[in-house]
Amino acid sequence: YDDIRKLFADQPYARHNNLTASHFSFNIAGGRCEECQGEGVIKVGMQFMADVELTCESCGGKRFKDEILEVRYHGYSIYDILELTVDAAIELFAAHQNEDPVNRRIIEKLRTLQDVGLGYIKLGQSSSTLSGGELQRLKLASHLGSENGIFMIDEPTDGLHISDVKKIIDLFDELTEAGNSVFLIEHNLDVIAAADHIIELGPGAGKSGGRIIFEGTPEEMAASEESVTGKYLRG
Repeated sequence: YDDIRKLFADQPYARHNNLTASHFSFNIAGGRCEECQGEGVIKVGMQFMADVELTCESCGGKRFKDEILEVRYHGYSIYDILELTVDAAIELFAAHQNEDPVNRRIIEKLRTLQDVGLGYIKLGQSSSTLSGGELQRLKLASHLGSENGIFMIDEPTDGLHISDVKKIIDLFDELTEAGNSVFLIEHNLDVIAAADHIIELGPGAGKSGGRIIFEGTPEEMAASEESVTGKYLRG
């Protein structure tokens, strides 16, 4: 978001009106709507029920003052940009990447979100609206490029489309090739088949589980008679 704010501060209208990058932040006074403190909503406390959120009448839920919303980047206001999905934002900035080195930095960061299957989330989406799995992948995206680290991840493919599962597997390969260790709790057969080493617990769930029934490579698991998962992995 720092680079996006710099991009908007460099637009002609912003320069003419002496607007700086900080004016395009909804976290500090200056450019944000002061009625809702940049939240876009007004919270109304209810005595016996959960609080109610109402769209801010001053900014119409757009979080910024009118003067800030007048600044445009190829027809988009800062609010419009924050409403874009990661996939749509990459398309926009890629179309103008030769105009400014900032565009290329923005694209590089956004592509890490694509790599972990989060291309559908909005740039301005609150982290409190994300699921546990989405937060996990968001955290993973922030660590791309790490070396000699240890990652312990629970069900990273939960809810993902098969094409995104492939992206996640490629990402884990990238992390391990950089010298990181990645430990997964996972049931997805594609991920299991791509693992270097597997520890299978079972033979069932709850009171019927808790024992190590197999340990080894995917190839060894597929050939094992003791493994419950092996017969499904053979295909």
